[in-house]
Amino acid sequence: MIHSLRQLFEHITGKEAAQQITITASGSNRKYYRLISEDEKISLIGVVGTSLDENNAFLYMIEHFTKCGLNVPKLVGVSDDRMCYLQEDLGDTLLFDFIADGRKTGVFCLEEKEMLSKTITALARFQIQGAKDFDFSQCYPQPEFNERSIRWDLNYFKYCFLKATELDFQENLLENDFEKLTNILLKAPNNAFMYRDFQSRNVMITAKGEPYFIDFQGGRKGPVYYDVASFLWQAKANFHQELRAELIAQYIDELEKYTYVDRAEFYQTLQHFVIFRIMQVLGAYGFRGYFEKKPHFLQSIPFALKNLKQCLAKDMKEYPYLAETLLRLTKMKQFNESSNIKPLVVRIYSFAYKKGIPQDESGNGGGFVFDCRGINNPGKYTKYAHFTGLDEPVIDFMESNKEVFPFLQATYKLVDPTIKRYIDRGFQSLMICFGCTGGKHRSVYLAEKMASHVSERFGVEVQLVHREQDIAKEFPAKSQE
Repeated sequence: MIHSLRQLFEHITGKEAAQQITITASGSNRKYYRLISEDEKISLIGVVGTSLDENNAFLYMIEHFTKCGLNVPKLVGVSDDRMCYLQEDLGDTLLFDFIADGRKTGVFCLEEKEMLSKTITALARFQIQGAKDFDFSQCYPQPEFNERSIRWDLNYFKYCFLKATELDFQENLLENDFEKLTNILLKAPNNAFMYRDFQSRNVMITAKGEPYFIDFQGGRKGPVYYDVASFLWQAKANFHQELRAELIAQYIDELEKYTYVDRAEFYQTLQHFVIFRIMQVLGAYGFRGYFEKKPHFLQSIPFALKNLKQCLAKDMKEYPYLAETLLRLTKMKQFNESSNIKPLVVRIYSFAYKKGIPQDESGNGGGFVFDCRGINNPGKYTKYAHFTGLDEPVIDFMESNKEVFPFLQATYKLVDPTIKRYIDRGFQSLMICFGCTGGKHRSVYLAEKMASHVSERFGVEVQLVHREQDIAKEFPAKSQE
């Protein structure tokens, strides 16, 4: 029976997976890995799910879309219990990263615009062709976009975000407008594959410059407008109005190849879905940030509110109280980008490689990882077996080793300029990891040294975790006055 990614890799390729590298997935409970053979000729992406129903939905979808000739990674193998699977490795370039310069400046170059155009037209094909002969009963958790799913998302916004902001509002009046919005959304044609979370982090750009779609397991039968709103009003995409207009026009041009489109009606209906989608996103940010305590989601709120404010500039006579409430929300001081900046926190870990590199809970994808295994190991000597890198005998051993201080100086030389730039640019999180064989001696000692160095030199908050020893320390930020 095959139950693990490594077993599956060996079964499919006939080779062992010499490396299994964690890939950060900030908004997902699924775990992603890159598995690489010893000769590095084979590289596959492994996924471990937490829900059998969700896995089954994805596996059905990826096989269906592959048969349709759509741009999705090839499914390579599935474990016997269907809780993990291997798929084609499309590389490391997300569309989100491909358009990084444009997102930062608001000015998108020709290459970025062309890739966005490719993506938005591919979306139209995906929605229409992907829906042909699709068994929507396979979808999870809902087979279609309906009143229940709309109410779930509106309540998600109300309870996980709006109430958490402590903004005063009359719930009865808000619910009246929720009903009006629900009725408008339900009038839209409901006959396409609705991706549900179509945004630039779920699009991979291959080496040949083609956009491929990933993470569509939440898809269902629904209207095309939702995905267009998700993509073009993504919080941190920073698309300006003119670019959005160009991309919408290109999307409609492609959509017209498959179905009749009343352009005036399309634009009018789209605006309602934009408002709805932004509220759904704010609900997610509230849940992940306020309740799950993941700060990077809270940092995205001002960007979503900026999009919302632009939408509210248009008349929303259909639901005046909702419009008024949302407008007051955009003006709350706590969400001003300038007041939302928090000081840098440096998180330093010691760990054992055999248990994997620590995951970055901030969502930034990690930082420095230093391999200490080349340094002479006190753990191989019996007299140090019961000590750790916190104990004097091991500290003396390490400091008598001529390899240690050059190693430390090299790490400082790499880390110090980065911390300075992070502080200058207002970044909030940096992760530094030291790994050795058991996570007990060398990595613990070196992590302690780095923590003291960073605290003394920069005065920022340092959170130190010796993972395998289950020890956590904190070096508070020093007053900058």
